[in-house]
This record gives sequence, C-alpha cells and structure tokens, in this order.
Amino acid sequence: MEKAIFAAGCFWGVQHYLDRAPGVINTTVGYIGGEKENPTYEEVKSHTTGHAEAVEVAFDPVLTGFEELCKLFFEIHDPGQTDGQGPDIGPQYRSEIFYLNDKQRVTAQKLMQALRDKGHTVNTALTPASRFWPAEKYHQHYYDKTGHHPYCHFHVKKF
Repeated sequence: MEKAIFAAGCFWGVQHYLDRAPGVINTTVGYIGGEKENPTYEEVKSHTTGHAEAVEVAFDPVLTGFEELCKLFFEIHDPGQTDGQGPDIGPQYRSEIFYLNDKQRVTAQKLMQALRDKGHTVNTALTPASRFWPAEKYHQHYYDKTGHHPYCHFHVKKF
C-alpha cells in the first residue's frame, strides 16, 4: 500500500472522486499544511491555522499509481484557481499536492508541465507533506452519507 495527499477545494468532492478510482483502498479527509496541531474544522475555516482541506489516499500500487491518481486530481478541479474552488473561496480550499517522496514530486512536476504545455493555467502548490490530521467523523465520506453530489468538482478530461 502507498499513500498520496491532495488538496483541491472542499474535501468532500475530492474524496467522492478519489474513492471511486481503481486501486484506491481508502480515503480520509483532513487537514494539512498549517501550524496548529490537531486543528478543528471551525479553526481551519476561520483562516487562523494555515491548513488546507485535503484527502489522504491509500492505494494499491499494483492496481494504480501515483501518476494516475495525480491525473485524476487535476481533472476534478481547476488548478488555475487560487485559494478556492468554484464557489468555495479561502486558503483552506487551495490546490496543493503534498508529496511524500521525491518520486511523487517529480511526477507531479511532469504533469503540471504537461498541462501548461496544453495551455492550462496551473497554480497548484507542490509541498513536502507535513502531518496530516484526520477531520471530524461527520466529514468522512460525506456524500456517501448524505446522498448528495459534489457541487464544485466535475471530472473534465485533460490528459
């Protein structure tokens, strides 16, 4: 099993799409990239912690790879939008890949350049992963629990 961590707006929609990707074993929504230990949703949304809403993905590298998941990440949000996604605005909704090793960093850089070469704007930050803090239980698999669908994430083929 390997892991990847992606931030692309509201973590509910990101989790919804990543959960359905072949080879994904589990996803967890949470917070990463900030200063406060064990932040709460209320603290993160108040813009006082520096964290992003993110999804930690556990996947089977025999069935899928980081590159495939990273492509999906770029196809389910607008990496050109800064500090927000659709109607959700704020630094906690930024586009960011928190890489866990050098191979992930290089792969993400390659895909970001490929998108730019195709004329896409990419403002996605590429950051070494810090501690990932799981979000409150009511946020986990939110759309599966409620039966709703993502309102600011859409799958648009880019690769």
